[in-house]
Amino acid sequence: MQGLVNTLKQKLARNECTLGLWVTLESPTVTEIATILGFDWVVIDAEHGQLDFKDIMEHVRVTRDSGTTALVRIQELEMGVIKRVLDVGADGIMIPNIATADEARQAVQFAKYPPWGVRGVGGERATQWGMQLKEYTQVANHEIMVIPMIESVAGGRVAAEIASVRGVDAIFFGPVDFSASAGYIGQWEGPGVAQQILDAKDAILAQGVPCGMTATDLDDIKTRDQQGFRMISLGAETGMLIKAMRAGLSAKAKLAASAPAVDGDGKGTSRLPETPRGTKSENGATAARRGPGQELSRE
Repeated sequence: MQGLVNTLKQKLARNECTLGLWVTLESPTVTEIATILGFDWVVIDAEHGQLDFKDIMEHVRVTRDSGTTALVRIQELEMGVIKRVLDVGADGIMIPNIATADEARQAVQFAKYPPWGVRGVGGERATQWGMQLKEYTQVANHEIMVIPMIESVAGGRVAAEIASVRGVDAIFFGPVDFSASAGYIGQWEGPGVAQQILDAKDAILAQGVPCGMTATDLDDIKTRDQQGFRMISLGAETGMLIKAMRAGLSAKAKLAASAPAVDGDGKGTSRLPETPRGTKSENGATAARRGPGQELSRE
């Protein structure tokens, strides 16, 4: 957030397409780089992997007073977890595998102060350790985002009901778990799943709620934008690292394959033997050394 204003919420209200990054590694430098580059949002993933509350706080800290909204995907729908994540300063929460409107309603209640919900007031980092208690608590219910994730066939069927819950700011799809629930474990979008997600997306948009999805590559960003998704993730930082590393290894392999053969003396056998300068070659021409851009000269 910038000050006490959630910039992502404003962008979505203007129907802007926003780009985000999934963060799974401990180093807050990852989030810091994303913030410097101008990503609209990051999701600090505390559902899977090893991140603890200290890691979450350090990631959130580097987004302070920036245009990058810090969201945290919690491990499950649980009041204490939501309260602690928001108290360390997260700008919103992403709740995995929401399959009913009641679950979405409960998530909103856990994330909002009375009278909207039951979140307890604490003097932690979000309130600047009490120094901004009044200012923060007056705007938190409006600025803190609650984003359910639909990750199952069951959730997709009631997408419109989930979107209609007051306090739901956006809905994000998880295609891998969605596919698993449809019987296609380990697939990104199993047979028929892509269309089910698009149908659910249309039902959500009809309720005036924006949707999110992870793009599989740069071309897919354009596709998802055209489909109406307004929160588009570029994937996780680990995926980007792996892709860049593999590209480097592939380039190295291609160089090795195109290199000249080497004889026992370590010299390339595909090159013609050099003739010492000033000596005659078999055709009587005197060999001359060539510098960059110079043609071979003959006497």
